[in-house]
Amino acid sequence: MTNPKQLNQMMRQVQKMQADMAAAQEALANEVVEASVGGGMVKATVSGTGDLQSVSISPDVVDPDDVEMLEDLVVAAVVEAMRLAQERAAERMGGLTAGLDLGGLGGLLG
Repeated sequence: MTNPKQLNQMMRQVQKMQADMAAAQEALANEVVEASVGGGMVKATVSGTGDLQSVSISPDVVDPDDVEMLEDLVVAAVVEAMRLAQERAAERMGGLTAGLDLGGLGGLLG
């Protein structure tokens, strides 16, 4: 059974982790991630939290006879930008819980 001293220590760790996670989420919201496809012809920009901010299309890739290719490039750029944002978020958030000692509560959460 967990004693009061251990419980207090765990609560301090959880509070610190919550504060660190909030700071990391705020930092991610302010970051910009860009991905380009088609040799840079189509670019997608998302926030670190994965919110699509913009899509840029080079006029050179616009072919009225091949709209499907342009659609595919836009989807590919957005998917890649979102993947990069998720990767960055995982890097930032993953380290926050690494040192958390849950003591006797560890079994309850796993």
